[in-house]
Amino acid sequence: MRHGLMIVAALLALTACKQDEAAAPPPPAPLTEVALSYFCQMNIAEHGGPKGQIHLDGHEQPLFFAQVRDLVAYLKSPERDAEITAVYVSDMGRADSWENPGAENWTAAETATFVVGAEVAGGMGAPEIVPFADPARAAGFIARYGGQALPFSDIPDDAALGPVDLDQQLETPSLESAS
Repeated sequence: MRHGLMIVAALLALTACKQDEAAAPPPPAPLTEVALSYFCQMNIAEHGGPKGQIHLDGHEQPLFFAQVRDLVAYLKSPERDAEITAVYVSDMGRADSWENPGAENWTAAETATFVVGAEVAGGMGAPEIVPFADPARAAGFIARYGGQALPFSDIPDDAALGPVDLDQQLETPSLESAS
């Protein structure tokens, strides 16, 4: 009887361990030269500005986005095929430049600070939502380009889903002077 209880306890411990492993989000995938943007199927490496990736349950590879604005639009859309297991965005505080946002400097979206409303163009030319892991870096960016710092959960719908004024003059930021 005692031996049987020990086996049951060991099995319960193993099961709990496996559930913890299953609950851990997948790590971010490096951005490769052949990654395509989910909405437009264009090569992401050919476009500057911050990027995003969304991991879906049951999918081996993440969905990549050429602009964080597009990632936010996807998340705000009611039509999705699978449960989201992780969301990562480029940490623009660690980017080499706006044109080269980095292949592995991802940060979890839920802990990032986002600059919304800055007059800057993302990789596809639309106004961009700019993520930073360090709120101080976001503040430096805001001092130069305007906008406001918001957590991921507070990004307004119209920042990603609103119409785009194609005549609007947007800047391509210089990150070195914004931090």
